Amino acid sequence: MTAIKHALQRDIFTPNDERLLSIVNVCKAGKKKKNCFLCATVTTERPVQVKVVKVKKSDKGDFYKRQAAWALRDLAVVDAKDAVKENPEFDLHFEKIYKWVASSTAEKNAFISCIWKLNQRYLRKKIDFVNVSSQLLEESVPSGENQSVTGGDEEAVDEYQELNTREEQDIEIMMGGCECAISNAEAFAEKLSRELQVLDGANIQSIMASEKQVNTLMKLLDEALKEVDQIELKLSSYEEMLQSVREQMDQISESNHLIHLSNTNNVKLLSEIEFLVNHLDLAKGHIKALQEGDLASSRGVEACTSAADALLQCMNVALRPGHDLLLAVKQQQQRFSDLREHFARRLASHLNNVFVQQGHDQSSTLAQHSVELTLPNHHPFHRDLLRYARLMEWLKNTDYGKYEGLTKNYMDYISRLYEREIKDFFEVAKIKMTGTAKESKKFGLHGSSGKLTGSTSSLNKLSVQSSGSRRSQSSSLLDVGNMSASDLDVADRARFDKVFEQVLSELEPLCLAEQDFISKFFNLQQHQSMPGTMTDAESLDGGALSRQHSSGTPLPVSSEKDMIRQMMTKIFRCVEPELNNLIALGDKIDSFNSLYMLVKMSHHVWTAQNVDPASFLSTTLGNVLVTVKRNFDKCISNQIRQMEEVKISKKSKVGILPFVAEFEEFAGLAESIFKNAERRGDLDKAYTKLIRGVFVNVEKVANESQKTPRDVVMMENFHHIFATLSRLKISCLEAEKKEAKQKYTDHLQSYVIYSLGQPLEKLNHFFDGVEARVAQGVREEEVSYQLAFNKQELRKVIKEYPGKEVKKGLDNLYKKVDKHLCEEENLLQVVWHSMQDEFIRQYKHFEGLIARCYPGSGVTMEFTIQDILDYCSSIAQSH
Repeated sequence: MTAIKHALQRDIFTPNDERLLSIVNVCKAGKKKKNCFLCATVTTERPVQVKVVKVKKSDKGDFYKRQAAWALRDLAVVDAKDAVKENPEFDLHFEKIYKWVASSTAEKNAFISCIWKLNQRYLRKKIDFVNVSSQLLEESVPSGENQSVTGGDEEAVDEYQELNTREEQDIEIMMGGCECAISNAEAFAEKLSRELQVLDGANIQSIMASEKQVNTLMKLLDEALKEVDQIELKLSSYEEMLQSVREQMDQISESNHLIHLSNTNNVKLLSEIEFLVNHLDLAKGHIKALQEGDLASSRGVEACTSAADALLQCMNVALRPGHDLLLAVKQQQQRFSDLREHFARRLASHLNNVFVQQGHDQSSTLAQHSVELTLPNHHPFHRDLLRYARLMEWLKNTDYGKYEGLTKNYMDYISRLYEREIKDFFEVAKIKMTGTAKESKKFGLHGSSGKLTGSTSSLNKLSVQSSGSRRSQSSSLLDVGNMSASDLDVADRARFDKVFEQVLSELEPLCLAEQDFISKFFNLQQHQSMPGTMTDAESLDGGALSRQHSSGTPLPVSSEKDMIRQMMTKIFRCVEPELNNLIALGDKIDSFNSLYMLVKMSHHVWTAQNVDPASFLSTTLGNVLVTVKRNFDKCISNQIRQMEEVKISKKSKVGILPFVAEFEEFAGLAESIFKNAERRGDLDKAYTKLIRGVFVNVEKVANESQKTPRDVVMMENFHHIFATLSRLKISCLEAEKKEAKQKYTDHLQSYVIYSLGQPLEKLNHFFDGVEARVAQGVREEEVSYQLAFNKQELRKVIKEYPGKEVKKGLDNLYKKVDKHLCEEENLLQVVWHSMQDEFIRQYKHFEGLIARCYPGSGVTMEFTIQDILDYCSSIAQSH
């Protein structure tokens, strides 16, 4: 243990200017045996500090480290567990109880004794020593004198003292004088023993020689002790006198502490009172504004807004712990709550009255807009209401129930107003679409005091009748129930396009203005949202609003965007049905109107989606665009069905088929409408369907034709299609244009060959035989030696076709072609020129055979190529 004590003193305590007085090897009671050392130490510098230090060996096992330390003045109790029996356990009561088990009872007793001595010497503190043997404590006090407060116990406690520098030098000198000090320790020890005996003897002789001086010294010591006793008595009396002064100073110190504590508390209390007064005090002007402020004037609204903000700031103050238990704070909070409730009721009542008044005032202005295709402007109403936007935000944050009630009331009042305005607006639009006021009476629309009345259903029914009457003015080859686009003139379509564009142009700013107003007035976020879905029930009954905000906490951004959409859906619930009715009317007036509507609606949808893809306007127009696209597809399907159902007359020429002409009209109209349009792809798909239908049904009609040859029907109609596509230059139909040209060319050639036939029939038969002989291997120059094909037979055949007979045959052929071809396509001269070329080609073929097979015979045709040209020219001019 001495070696460990020396090591701890050297490694741990000496560097910290501390002295190790006692040590005990312990482990914690009841736990895994982990040994450590408890050390009693004092500092070497004054004022002296006494500590109990816990030292533990490091995990590496090479050195010791200081783990914990407690000041001895914090020690309250030392519990030795048992004062009679030997027990290694003991407890030290600092801020908590530490239970220890010493390695031996002796070490424990020595450590407790050291603690008792240190307490008596340095602390003068009453530490309770429980279950400690009184004998152990008595042994610690030297007999005779009160040495508990002297320094003599330090040497008793201190079992080991480190050598100083001088002592180390003396030992080295002594060992150096003896050569055998290191090699033979026994001899060195004997030598030292002999020298010590010599010294002892000398000392005894010296003492005996100086006995007289010793006696004198002893007397002096006795006198010194007496003086010391007297000094101690005086010190004791002084100490008793100073004891009362010390107590008084302690009382003064404690009094000063209490005064300082009182001042600190007063400062804190003043700070709390100032906090409450500054944050929970509402100015009288604000209270008066909340209770009696004029909500109808701008100045009154500003005063109420400032007061409401101040009230909200007071109510939202973050109180410190304990403030809510103060009666004055509770009363002030209750006063604020009453003010909030009172002002919220006033504000809600006033705004409800404003909503109702707006409905009445706006209704009086409907008459002046009823005769014009314009919607009333709600900007003044929005401008007046936006003064209350900050108050609505305050109401939303403080009383969401009333805020929600105002929202529903606003939707109810304003939706009825918009419904009247929009329905009257669409009635005017329907009248303008159908024509003049005189015509509108036929459609069931009557003017009464500037107010429009009429049934949409009767309008739709009669509009079909009116369009049917216009359609009946022109003869149509189509026996179908649907109207033809050619029955209406350009002015009707231009009027419809203008009216439809004006309808959309009026609706768009109206919806955007209302949505912007709702966002600002009701303090809702509306930008950059993803499209959401909602049921019609939620959008119309407002139930989703209460479900989204039942706790009074602020709505998330996505919920606020949904709320704007739902409010707009209820306010403008009649827009989509009215647009669909208008679209249905336009489609019944003229199915080609779907082209105008598709382009206009696509453009407005594109514009609305660029502003806000999830807005009510974008969603509604997108839904209507689906209907328009469906009508457009139905128009294309109806045209294809009309092609399939077309019937041709058996007694007259076919000519250009009606659906071919209608395709030309449709394509021309579509190209003018869809120029630079966003939905060009839809038109290209329709073109592809239509042109396929035209091709298929032209061939079908050509096959069924009895009066007109099939090739003529195909040639004329495909020529017309090719001319149309070449003129319009439709990029997606380039392949079909080439196909139409090829079909036209093929059927022209086929018709020419079929109609021309063999104008020199016998000559044809003769040369067919010649070519057959050559094919069988007879040389061309030897054909004239064949009996059936000699020169005499050739001359006989040629004489049967003089120029007069040839001209007569060509004239009959011209008349026949003229009967087959229609006038509007003007292909007679083209066909006649092709026949002329074909006839000349046959003539040259015969001339070539004669030159090769009958060389030098001098046989020639009765007419020349020039004669053929003259015949064809004179025949064409004569007709």
